[in-house]
Amino acid sequence: MKVNEIMSKDAVCIKEHDSITHARQLMRDHYLRGLPVIDEEQKVVGILKDKDVLNIRSTRSNVTVEGYMHDCPLITPETDIMDAAKHLLDSEVGRCPVIVSTEDRMITGILSNSDILGNIGSDRKLDAAVADIMTADVITCTPQENLTKVWPVLLESNFSGLPVISDKREPIGMVTRMDIIRSGFVRTALNDGHGTQPKDTTVVEKIMSTPVYTVSSDTSVKECLDKMLHYDVGRMTVLDKGSIVGIVDRTDILRAFVMGTGPVQ
Repeated sequence: MKVNEIMSKDAVCIKEHDSITHARQLMRDHYLRGLPVIDEEQKVVGILKDKDVLNIRSTRSNVTVEGYMHDCPLITPETDIMDAAKHLLDSEVGRCPVIVSTEDRMITGILSNSDILGNIGSDRKLDAAVADIMTADVITCTPQENLTKVWPVLLESNFSGLPVISDKREPIGMVTRMDIIRSGFVRTALNDGHGTQPKDTTVVEKIMSTPVYTVSSDTSVKECLDKMLHYDVGRMTVLDKGSIVGIVDRTDILRAFVMGTGPVQ
């Protein structure tokens, strides 16, 4: 199967000299985890990730995209989806622009890991159990925690979302990078070294996503993927006897598709 069979043709883009404020607004309005960056000739010059937007401490409107964007893989409509999946994993992007050719970097579409995952349901590698691919070392947070504490965890780890747990350590929600971007929360507390600005008191429970979507450790990867696609969520909390034992996200399943299954170290 080729990329042109599954890609989306209407790509929301940002120009390299546009402001980060505008990029954040586009991500918020269109619920996007990444934006292709183009020049004045509509040629792809990079990708801006949701993590990049969260990493910006300045609230000035003149900060531009070009200082935060990353190089992105060269994926064309004729690229095989297995090769495209490898590119997404290697570059750690959840979505990538599709260009006309390696010689002509004009954007012609967008490919996301969800596009690929939605077309691999019959792959035998997905018959394995979730326990074989899940991340067992799960970082959690509570509803009362301030976003200024959760924000650095999402930046410093590879997690794009954290399970939210109750006082009884029961999962009650999920807080993600996109939840923070969509909330409009601004990290003034980390910019204000002299304590001259009021501290933001936004807490997790105000922006977290509910309900909780869960699977058990012996659920097949295929069934887990089916649930993620059905509910349009990026990760599933793995429970064993009511306790959190792991988390599975799109990247874990994409890696299983490309490399086969095996315990995450």
